[in-house]
Amino acid sequence: MYNRKYGAMKVPAAPPAPRQAVVDVLHGVKITDPYRWLESCEDEATEQWTRQHNDRTDRVMEQIPERNSFRKRLAELLSGEEVRSPEQVGEVFFYTHRRKNEDQARLCCHCDGGEHVLVDPNENDPAGLISLDWWYPSPDGRRVAYGCSSRGDEWSTLRVIDVQTRQDLPLAIERARGASVAWQKDGEGFYYTRYPRRQDVAAGEEYYHRKVFHHRLGDNPERDPVIFGHNRPKEEMYQVKMCDDGSQLLLTANEGWARNEVYVRDEAREGEVVPVITGKDALFFGDIADGTLFLLTNHLAPKYRVIAVDPADPDPSGWVEVIAEREDLVLKDVQICDNRLIVSALDEAIYRLFSCRLDGSDWQEIPLPVAGTVSDLSPDSHGGAHFVLQSFLHSPAVYHLKNPGQQLEIVMQSTQHIDPEEYVVDQVFYESRDGTTIPMFVVHHAETSFDRPRPTLLTAYGGFNISRTPAFSPTQIPWLERGGVFALANIRGGSEYGEKWHRAGMLECKQNVFDDFTAAAEHLIDGGYTDSGRLGIMGASNGGLLVGAALTQRPELFSACVCGVPLLDMLRFHKFLIAGIWIPEYGSADDPEQFAWLYEYSPYHRVRDGEEYPAVYLHTALSDSRVHPMHARKMAARLEEATASDRPVLLHVESDAGHGAGKPVHKIVESQARILAFLCRELDLLK
Repeated sequence: MYNRKYGAMKVPAAPPAPRQAVVDVLHGVKITDPYRWLESCEDEATEQWTRQHNDRTDRVMEQIPERNSFRKRLAELLSGEEVRSPEQVGEVFFYTHRRKNEDQARLCCHCDGGEHVLVDPNENDPAGLISLDWWYPSPDGRRVAYGCSSRGDEWSTLRVIDVQTRQDLPLAIERARGASVAWQKDGEGFYYTRYPRRQDVAAGEEYYHRKVFHHRLGDNPERDPVIFGHNRPKEEMYQVKMCDDGSQLLLTANEGWARNEVYVRDEAREGEVVPVITGKDALFFGDIADGTLFLLTNHLAPKYRVIAVDPADPDPSGWVEVIAEREDLVLKDVQICDNRLIVSALDEAIYRLFSCRLDGSDWQEIPLPVAGTVSDLSPDSHGGAHFVLQSFLHSPAVYHLKNPGQQLEIVMQSTQHIDPEEYVVDQVFYESRDGTTIPMFVVHHAETSFDRPRPTLLTAYGGFNISRTPAFSPTQIPWLERGGVFALANIRGGSEYGEKWHRAGMLECKQNVFDDFTAAAEHLIDGGYTDSGRLGIMGASNGGLLVGAALTQRPELFSACVCGVPLLDMLRFHKFLIAGIWIPEYGSADDPEQFAWLYEYSPYHRVRDGEEYPAVYLHTALSDSRVHPMHARKMAARLEEATASDRPVLLHVESDAGHGAGKPVHKIVESQARILAFLCRELDLLK
């Protein structure tokens, strides 16, 4: 019996997980893994144990009456319209649009005076399990290359649709996961990336060896030539982009999230890929205009700068600095819009927008109506740009900037379900363990009183150079409406303050990330927002690793932990699915020095017998092609074995779902209702 002051809830005993210890000796250290058998997704014992856990979690959730009200409210919030990804090509305006009560976004275009649907996954699958992954229009707007996948596995199939007839061409290229596509000027061919077929590589290698191919419409894709990728590291990731006049292909080869190389292929000299920037421990992103390569880079500029490079003579001595690094801003994106650059930048984790000439002169700010996040910045064909703007309290809206001197215009607006005036967003700053100042956003309803500690949900990410900035999340609204507090900490490992911020949270510095997060929890408690009995933490993917580390390092700080699609066994993570590409971010237990870092914090290995752990809800998915579900399964078994607390350890392994991308609305409603019900019950959110 699991008792709380607001009532009793029957929590069935966890399914037994027999210890079948496997002992490894890594660099002289004996490592015992009692639940290695839970790594297999095909083993009948694992499948049965998983089904029993799902049934147990369902029985617990059925006893929480709040789940039904959360489900109803989430269905309302997520049933509205959502618009994203604007891109104008000539007079054709492309965007994604999820209509009211639909599971998936459609690819649409606006031309000839009206909206036309090009790709509608909802028509192809009434169950909502097919999703649009990515899309790239041709330079003339006549065709679009796009990728769809099923059940959230992200293994896209590349197809091409004719915009005028709205019919697919007879082309299907499989294994185009996360593809990058660059159309040639005539719209009759394109460069693209894809992975090898399973039968063409050794077992396990099918998640690597991505290469760049070239396809001409009408040709057999089985005979598409490889343009780049032979004899390169199997973990490299490639991006391709064609310059506006179609004369040169820009190709970047990425090693992890901290460095890449830049190559150019002259269309007049087919087959020759020329290195432009190699051997630099830095990142370079850009485009070519009038034969000049404009690059946003953190080379010798941790907060980024913009340089102009001659691709024909790329020696660094000839680089021209167009926009110098600034102490007060982190440059995030630069787009060439006719004869100007449009620049988005972060200022204390909030976006600002600027414009300047191609030589960096006439620098001016473009005032934004909302303090939030700018994304999907895309030049139009008339010297302007489109972008998406959103905040914690404002749903995504598509804006158009005709030119820097004119006022912004809202082109399309997602459904706005709440009144922003009814909520408060505060940005606070606190010190981490080593004295580093960390920003954090705290969001709550204007009527929420802090005369007593409030149920509070803390989240963060802290990795892969990803910034967590103010963004609209319908799934958090029911929590705020009931009087809960939501906090987002901008911890190290992201890019809120540039590349130094990122590198201070990767590899041997990863413990900084966990210290920043637990310091955020302490600040919320010391500041009177909450107490440890009403504080919950939540994270997914790398954020799941984050909350897993916090759970095992500081269990006394929290009462509840939601850990989604997580990495938790950091000694074996790189052996599964695509996770080998994350070694530059985390390290590998195959390396003696890196093993020491990983073993020190690996959550699965830090679970202690007899510790009173908070309530834990682990969730993962069988179609996840990024993080293997073995992490959540093994952690659930280990926590159930070790905890001395009467608080439950729950596990839910979802079928027909992946890492999160492409998840249909009806599944989001159900999964988020479970999470909110769990948090509501554990943190005393009774309003």
